[in-house]
Amino acid sequence: MTQQQYQQCIAACLECMNACNVCYISSLKEYNLAMLRDCIRVNRECADICAFAAQAMTRGSDFIGEICELCVKACEACAAVCGKHEHDHCQACAEACRKCAEACRVMAAVA
Repeated sequence: MTQQQYQQCIAACLECMNACNVCYISSLKEYNLAMLRDCIRVNRECADICAFAAQAMTRGSDFIGEICELCVKACEACAAVCGKHEHDHCQACAEACRKCAEACRVMAAVA
């Protein structure tokens, strides 16, 4: 694993974390909160897991593979939930989650 590959995965995790946080805050401002309940919940979890994955890679953790596998699962779940909604913030979040899942999938395979 090269330093550039680590940096790309860290960047994808941080981008996803930011997109999840934007989606979370934006969803709280929407009129129909009940419809977005699952989106809001999974946004928080995914953002936290992405932040944790980025920190683990930055530290050179011995558990990068396992943490990135968890990040893939969280990102896929978040993309699935957010992808159901038409809001721009949900669609942007789903796209960032798909990109992060792919980057973490690669990292988990080689870590």
